[in-house]
Amino acid sequence: MKLNELKLDVDYFEFDEKLYQKLQATPLINPNLVSYNKKACDLIGLDYDECKSSEFLKFMNGEKLLQGSVPYSMAYAGHQFGYFVPKLGDGRAINLGSINGWHLQTKGSGLTNYSRQGDGRAVLRSSIREYLMSEAMHALDIPTTRALAIIDSDTYAHREWTEESCAIVMRMSPSWIRIGTFEYFAKTKNAKENLIQLANYVIKQSYPHLEDDDNKFEKMYYSLVDKTAELMAKWQVYGFQHGVMNTDNFSMAGLTIDYGPYAFMDYFEKHCVCNHTDVEGRYSYNNQPFVARWNLEVLANAMKEIASQEKLLDYLNTFFPQHENVYLNLMSKRLGLDPDKSSNTNLDLIIELLGALESAKIDYNLFFYKLTNLNSFNDISSVIDNAIFTEPLRAWFNSYKKSCEEQNSSFEDRFKIMKKANPKYILKNYMIEEAIALAHEQDFSLVNDLLDIAQNPFDEHKKYEKYAGSTPQEHSNLKLSCSS
Repeated sequence: MKLNELKLDVDYFEFDEKLYQKLQATPLINPNLVSYNKKACDLIGLDYDECKSSEFLKFMNGEKLLQGSVPYSMAYAGHQFGYFVPKLGDGRAINLGSINGWHLQTKGSGLTNYSRQGDGRAVLRSSIREYLMSEAMHALDIPTTRALAIIDSDTYAHREWTEESCAIVMRMSPSWIRIGTFEYFAKTKNAKENLIQLANYVIKQSYPHLEDDDNKFEKMYYSLVDKTAELMAKWQVYGFQHGVMNTDNFSMAGLTIDYGPYAFMDYFEKHCVCNHTDVEGRYSYNNQPFVARWNLEVLANAMKEIASQEKLLDYLNTFFPQHENVYLNLMSKRLGLDPDKSSNTNLDLIIELLGALESAKIDYNLFFYKLTNLNSFNDISSVIDNAIFTEPLRAWFNSYKKSCEEQNSSFEDRFKIMKKANPKYILKNYMIEEAIALAHEQDFSLVNDLLDIAQNPFDEHKKYEKYAGSTPQEHSNLKLSCSS
């Protein structure tokens, strides 16, 4: 479909006008295309060639509106690092409308009523990071927003100690409603009425099977608990760290949203923190499931006007059992073991492994890829030689061998399971930093190559074999800023 044939639907204006702002984007100077995503084009029915046109650049830059589009930004609140902030909102994002169930949003399009002390802009490096990571997560079957395209410009913004070029990334999501949206609506003058309207809106977007249910608000919450328990398990299994798990960054659709100072685990450290703003380690890797549950408890409090808080909190007690079941299932697959054969043995083995990985100082995801291709317990050097300290892993392999024998699991059996669970490539921060450095020189080739790797992590990418190895130690487990 041609760009001009796309028709967007805007359904947010049913809410009180104080809960959003209609506005136009502030275009960037001399925009130029960095990359576009064919897989995202398919989702909205857009012809690929349209992305190379001047009209597409104008669309990305806010100079051109599609049929039916009325741009707006949403108000929401949120708990940031545990402290309630009553008014946040889309400080640099503008919603354009939806098509095929995907809500389009530009990030970095200028000032809104919710920008506070910000400038409404997103710099090139942060835009590249979100663009690539959302696609990498999708390829690993981790629920996430998607990204359509990214543009750079001759507009500059001050970040930390330097001036950086401004960019816009087109984000796509089935929903942009957050736990923080419920927090904001709960503080409005007509709170109950607004919350009922919001909950019905979320159900229509994300839980349509509940629309005619008598207890639909409670069941919406239950569904989100289920989705979030699974989401956190998938984050933990692949060593993903979000970095800023504030309630305003937490999706009501159970998706990973708002990629900031994220990281995939390099060397395994359970208390690893990837956001240098997080001085107390609130959002450390190990804490992520606990913070997710805390966020859901905040939501239960925000919904107490329209649902039984007692019932919501009672169901929340299922969060950790659900989370642990999914985690055990997926981690068992990463080890090539059947989670149904001996779950207690597998759990003990996984706990022992995590301790061994941390003591050994080994690249987390590389360990599993190397384990996938192991064909003899007599020679485990292909796995453990990637560690700085090998003895902890040698000891663990004794337990692993015993478990495999008890479950009558052959190398061939395990390979069939592991090859689907253990990608060769995981998009690490140091790789993206290399792409960003080239992009600042107007060379976008590595951005596009990393997009291909991100979308096809189980494939061979001979040109980039170096990215299949350990993260260089000097770049391991770096802390990034919220503007990264």
